[in-house]
Amino acid sequence: MSFTSDVKAEICLDELDDYQAKAQLCALFQVKATLHMNWQGMYVSFQMENAGIIKHIFNLVKRLYKADCRLSVLKKMQLKKNNIYRLQIFDRADEILEDLMILNDTGLHSTPPYKWVRSEKNARAYLQGCFLAGGSVNSPKTTNYHCEIAVANAQLAGAIAKQMERFYLPARVIERKSLWIVYMKAGDKIADFLRLCSASNALFQFEDSRIQRDFYNQLTRLDNCEVANEMKAFKAAREQLECIEILESNRASLRIPEKIVRVMDVRKKHPEANINELCDEMYAEYGETISKSGMKHRLSKIRTMAAPWRDPDEKKE
Repeated sequence: MSFTSDVKAEICLDELDDYQAKAQLCALFQVKATLHMNWQGMYVSFQMENAGIIKHIFNLVKRLYKADCRLSVLKKMQLKKNNIYRLQIFDRADEILEDLMILNDTGLHSTPPYKWVRSEKNARAYLQGCFLAGGSVNSPKTTNYHCEIAVANAQLAGAIAKQMERFYLPARVIERKSLWIVYMKAGDKIADFLRLCSASNALFQFEDSRIQRDFYNQLTRLDNCEVANEMKAFKAAREQLECIEILESNRASLRIPEKIVRVMDVRKKHPEANINELCDEMYAEYGETISKSGMKHRLSKIRTMAAPWRDPDEKKE
């Protein structure tokens, strides 16, 4: 099973009162149901690859309306050839739509009725239904975080995004292949959405993977930073040794101060030492206490003194 399937299975186990159940069923109808008309009248159908959600819708309709539903299984003939589960509601379809406030004298409504999102608990149930019908979330083991709900029209997408904002979930809306996508990419906000949907086990799994990844990413960044600093120090030390060699080969024509000679001597003896270590070696060798800035100044002086004899290309490095 995918991570999305695990989340949806857990949502289906959430206990709802009748108002919450109707809010969730309203979202399922608005996002996924298809309305049909034939010579017998009006009927509604759902078609999904997830048998658990079809069973959940069946149970909600039976519980709330005592309506008869027809279940059937179709075989997909392309790609993975998965089973497709179909739920058809012939009995009292118009009454159900009217009670859910999706259908009235003015026609079908594609946005959530105020009654079902007025309270936060009902709004939460409505968002659960939207995710069950058209949602997906990337596995936390993948390289990026992504949670989305796909719907058929822009009005419903905007209404879903507005409901998510009530819970401080800043979702964005885009159009993709004739569908409207409400999505989030921030890991912490996706975790909040899983918490909102009462998918506790999925939340723990998501947070555990997220914390581990962030920890390893931080370690990698620190390692990279340390390696970069070491390479920078190594390059500076190599340049200093080259300058020292130039000064020593031209010593007859130069007057080098004693304090610079000491630094040259310490650097030659400790070619891989960093600035702090050179300061310590100066004290060990000569008993001289020198600050980090003082050591940098003397090393810079060595480079300045050697500059007239250095190759112009080397000076640019």
